[in-house]
Parts: sequence; structure tokens; C-alpha cells
Amino acid sequence: MNEHIEWRLPRHPRSAGRARAFLAEQATEWKLPEATTETAVLLLSELVTNACHHARVSPGREVWTRCELRDETLRVEVSDASDVLPWLREAAPDEESGRGLALVAALADAWGAHPRACGIGKTVWFEVSVTPRWGFGAGGSSSVL
Repeated sequence: MNEHIEWRLPRHPRSAGRARAFLAEQATEWKLPEATTETAVLLLSELVTNACHHARVSPGREVWTRCELRDETLRVEVSDASDVLPWLREAAPDEESGRGLALVAALADAWGAHPRACGIGKTVWFEVSVTPRWGFGAGGSSSVL
């Protein structure tokens, strides 16, 4: 099985909630396990929030989201018009933000970022297993206690 769905969202704080709802609905249609869905919805929310909050681009630019179900893996991509690639950093205990990518790195089986092929912007992606490992959820080895 190889299916996908795409959404274009405005660069607005409400778009993260809309993306969560869209993915949750699609996951039900694809009959994904609850643990996979919860993990993917959380991580998608982090990436859309980052794209809306941190991308320094002209007004009117959209955030593009693509979800692809490939056999036993769900791949989620978020693209925006900013050329600045994200980096994993350690947030100070008193910081209110800066933990989104750490969450993605901890819960996803794989993740990364690359410039878009069209030459404008970037794509940040993650993959989660459709078949939870060890019974602890969709994440990789970091989910094992």
C-alpha cells in the first residue's frame, strides 16, 4: 500500500490545530494504530508550528503538508518558503520554547530536513512505524524504557 494526502495551510498559528485535525481524520480512514496516530499528530503539530512561527518569509506564503503511508511507515513532510534549515538544540530549563525538534528526534523513527527541489524553501520530515515496537508507541529506541 502506498497512499498519500496533501494540505496547504496559511502561515498562521491556527494552522497547527487544523493540521492535527486533518491528520487525525486521515489516520482513521487509513486505520492507523492509535499510538502511531497520536505520535504523528503531535510531531506534525510541532513542525507546522515551527514553519508558521520561525519561517521568515513574505506574507501570503503557505505551509505545505504531505502525509504518505508506505507499507509499515507513515512519512510526514512539512514544507515552507524559508531556506533556513532547522537544527536540533538543547533548550535551557527556563526557556518556554525550543524543544519541538528534540521531541521529533525522540519520538520519530527517523527525521531530517533538506532544501526543496524547486530551490525555494525547505522540507522537514519524519517517519513513524505503523506497527508499534515493543508495545510502547510508534517511536524508535528512545521509546523503550
